[in-house]
Amino acid sequence: MSAVIVTTTPNIEGRKITSYQGIVTGEAIMGANIFKDLFAGIRDIVGGRSATYERELRRAREIAIEELKAAAAEKGANAVVAIDIDYETVGNNGSMLMVTVSGTAVVIS
Repeated sequence: MSAVIVTTTPNIEGRKITSYQGIVTGEAIMGANIFKDLFAGIRDIVGGRSATYERELRRAREIAIEELKAAAAEKGANAVVAIDIDYETVGNNGSMLMVTVSGTAVVIS
């Protein structure tokens, strides 16, 4: 699969959007077991930040973006513009964290 360009901007400088292929999304959900692991490693908190938690958030975001790219490629797109990344808690008492990424799949030249 060729590389799919992703950007938060509505266009890509120096490239022309030749067609719009529709909205694409990617999601990743971190379950409760991840939070247990995070709390087990709570001692890595320095200055109010948890390296373990930040690493898991980064991993979830990367998974969601990879899903977004795959969805765009399936539609024949080679880029996704105007992407938006959202973080939400879901489940009982917010026991899971969901990362969603959405944007517009396009063909650029």
